[in-house]
Parts: sequence; C-alpha cells; structure tokens
Amino acid sequence: MSLAREVYELTSQFPRNEIFGLTGQLRRAIISVPSNIAEGHGRLSDKSFAVFLGQARGSLFEVETQLELASSLGYFPADKLPALLDKCETITRMLNALLKTLRLETRQRTSPADKISPDQFPRPGF
Repeated sequence: MSLAREVYELTSQFPRNEIFGLTGQLRRAIISVPSNIAEGHGRLSDKSFAVFLGQARGSLFEVETQLELASSLGYFPADKLPALLDKCETITRMLNALLKTLRLETRQRTSPADKISPDQFPRPGF
C-alpha cells in the first residue's frame, strides 16, 4: 500500500492535461495491485487466489512501464525512478514467491483418487 500512496502523491504533480491520461492510468494500475491481492485472498481456493496474484503482478508491470514513460516525459525527477522501480521489483519478488508456494501446496495435496495404487486394479488380460 505504501507504493500505491507514493504513486498517488507523485501523480498529483503530473500536468493537469494528463488527469484522464497517464495520471488516471497509473493510478488505476497501482491501486489494482493491492486490490487484487486482497480480493484473491478472500477467495475460497488457492487456484482463484493465484489468478488474482497473477493479475496483481500484471498490473505491477504496467506501473513500471508507466513510471518509466512519465519519467522520460519529465513528469517527475529522473532520480526518483530507480527507487520506485526497486519497490516494484521487491513486490514482484514477493508475488512470485507466494505464487510458487501456492503451486507447491497445490501439488502436495492429493485427492483420494491419487492415493489409489495402480496395483489395486487388475490388468486387462491381452
């Protein structure tokens, strides 16, 4: 949430003519990150949660791209960009780790059908 707050503060300095352009797009993308994490966490399955984490990750990549564009257009000092991108990278690593954990947990869970040994069934006599 701190990155979202920081981006909101940063975009308040953007030119007025960008309010419906880059400002709005950047704000929608950054708020989508914690919102998708929260919504996914509220879902009833790890698979659903993973989908929302993937959406959050995609929104974060949008934010990185839009921050680079805004910086290149001179909408904020270029020396602020590396710290912002570092924060995006940190969040990306956290999302990747969480996604990896969800995948591992899902693989470790087995359904009752998975516990049946193939030896329990007779082989067809061909």
